[in-house]
Amino acid sequence: MKRILLLAGLLLAACAPKSDMDKYIDSLMDRMTLEQKLGQLNLHAVNGLVTGAKLSDDDANVKALQAGQLGGVFGSGDLAYLRQMQDIAVSSGAGIPLITGMDVIHGFQTIYPIPLALSTSWDMDLIESVARMAAKEASASGINWVYSPMVDICRDARWGRIAEGGGEDPYLGGEIAKAYVRGYQGTDGVYDDHDVMVCVKHYALYGAAEAGRDYNTVFLNRQEALNGYMRPYQQAAYAGADSYMSSFNEFEGIPASMNNYLMNELLRDTWGFKGFIVSDYTAVSEEINHGIGDLQEVSARSLKAGLDMDMMADGFVGTLEQSLKEGKVSMADIDRACRRILEAKYKLGLFDDPYKYLDPSRAAAEIYTTENKADARKTAQECQVLLKNNGVLPLSKNARIAVVGPLAKDAHSMAGAWATSSHNGECVTLYDGIAEVANVTYAQGSRLFKDETLDRIVRNGGDYSAPQERLVAEAVAKARVADIVIACVGETNNMSGEAASRTDVTLPDAQKELLKALKATGKPVVMVLVTGRPLALVDEDASMDAILNVWAPGTEGGHAVADILFGDVNPSAKLTTSFPRSVGQLPLYYNHKNTGRPHGEFDPFKKFVSAYLDEINGPLYPFGYGLSYTTHEYGDVSLSAAEMPQNGTVTASVTVTNTGDRDGDEIVQLYIHDIYATSTRPVKELKGFKKVHIAAGESVQVDFPITTEELSYYNHDLEWVCEPGDFDIYIGPDCQRGGSARLTVR
Repeated sequence: MKRILLLAGLLLAACAPKSDMDKYIDSLMDRMTLEQKLGQLNLHAVNGLVTGAKLSDDDANVKALQAGQLGGVFGSGDLAYLRQMQDIAVSSGAGIPLITGMDVIHGFQTIYPIPLALSTSWDMDLIESVARMAAKEASASGINWVYSPMVDICRDARWGRIAEGGGEDPYLGGEIAKAYVRGYQGTDGVYDDHDVMVCVKHYALYGAAEAGRDYNTVFLNRQEALNGYMRPYQQAAYAGADSYMSSFNEFEGIPASMNNYLMNELLRDTWGFKGFIVSDYTAVSEEINHGIGDLQEVSARSLKAGLDMDMMADGFVGTLEQSLKEGKVSMADIDRACRRILEAKYKLGLFDDPYKYLDPSRAAAEIYTTENKADARKTAQECQVLLKNNGVLPLSKNARIAVVGPLAKDAHSMAGAWATSSHNGECVTLYDGIAEVANVTYAQGSRLFKDETLDRIVRNGGDYSAPQERLVAEAVAKARVADIVIACVGETNNMSGEAASRTDVTLPDAQKELLKALKATGKPVVMVLVTGRPLALVDEDASMDAILNVWAPGTEGGHAVADILFGDVNPSAKLTTSFPRSVGQLPLYYNHKNTGRPHGEFDPFKKFVSAYLDEINGPLYPFGYGLSYTTHEYGDVSLSAAEMPQNGTVTASVTVTNTGDRDGDEIVQLYIHDIYATSTRPVKELKGFKKVHIAAGESVQVDFPITTEELSYYNHDLEWVCEPGDFDIYIGPDCQRGGSARLTVR
């Protein structure tokens, strides 16, 4: 019967009237040669620094375009350059316009906080707005395809690219993925001049690289992958993402760029994705290093497994014709990939107007404007996590303040990793932002690292010739005559992001030395932490009077940090990654599973249970944690019913009271634990959250509807199921605090 229904469905699909897009692409492909079709599968980087000079016929990309061997380019936001490239594309071969890509990760020319910072706002409208503004600037610069969002779940702070994602939780990551897709592509399914096509990356599981080492292997089974990592990729597909980027890593012994299960069985057949998949940079040729075969072999296997476009390896354009002759691929395989890329160009409107995104009048009016920078400042105010406060914050603007530290005047580190703006050097520094509103003195205070080689690798220029001892002494002298010290320390933009894995995620040694000397002065010390990853801050938590984690806050970073420090804005951000106590705890994540010999996260060492000799199990700062300048009290958790049928709905409620003297925002979080199941389940999983504004002294009731969707998981047979039984329902300010109630599902 199933076979009959399948055949009937295929027959109906074959008989369905063709869309205008299908008719257009059918006609176009009928006229294309094999070489031109293969050319559409080829993607090259271009020179982003060209400023309008006449392109040379000796340029390799020009030659490829003239020969019809290039379907897209990436890496340039120069309108004049891209217009010349498009001129060549539409006047050569089949006259097919180029798709133009760019790594637009957290803003384009106006830089917003890094994605990890954005996630700590827990504000999906805010994240959507950031993507919308980035799309507006990118589309005004000739770019119609952005390599964003990066939705990889990461549980290991050693991985530098944790900075580019939304943290460790798949539920939150899925909500963030949808917000980015809406912001970049719009919500009506039609690309106007300000919309750009997303490229969801890195598909899949790149954030699970072993030991947090970039480009490393991944070892996961399908059940763990689906439950712990895959939801953001899935939700992006459901939101309408039109392209994906395959990842460098392998999965189940097969590189992702030739993994049929990932690309066809899961993404296309199960989730219904209809767009195209591009490889990451040289990922196809890197499959040779995985031990799969030579360039011809890996290219053929990648195409057949569902990869449509080859970035920078020239494997498709260079070998698929021979593979076709040898029967390793079919013409249908090539046509399928070519059609998907042509469909993307059709959706973007490039066949109607190849110059749609090349309007020079937009650039001056829409890029790096006063409005955009004001928006970046407001966004950064929502993305700073107050980790500790002994009552010294907010600061008085009348205080004498010493601003010290190697990151105090580092504009580039305000921009963070993967910031491609030509204005990165103009970012408002921490010093400048603070100095605008208060009486300050300054000292560099220390190097970044004591090791000179490492110090040179990560710093952004500047004069670091002074000995460490002299730098510390200068900072101490400034601290002694100040009322309070602001120490600006942490990671430069070169210490996180791609190819920036670290084995030691503590604060660098030279900066630790500075903090110790400052504390010895007896003056209150506020640590302003610039970072692209969670750090192990046990010493700093014990010694500093306050710690404000500002991440890499972007173009207006210094202003936004000052807004928080001096109390003009009440901090509300909360962590989306667990901060470890020690690198030896990594990978560390709140939604772990129990063991047969469980041990409390904060209990002292005990023999013959799952514990460390030299450290407690729990994090320094847990997932969902963040302080405010006010306080919130949670009431008891109540359920609208203690039992629920499988197709029913129950509402979980809690009353939250602002017990402080300032209005504030609170991020209320819902967690669920499946007590007994046919497969082991995490100790707790985020299943909902709401950001609410509560006036001082006021209370609000926060409600969360619970359906079988929140109670389901992928079982051992990879079926999405809600199993009858008991569930603990938790609501609180983070993953460790709050009340609970018991729900029974029949």
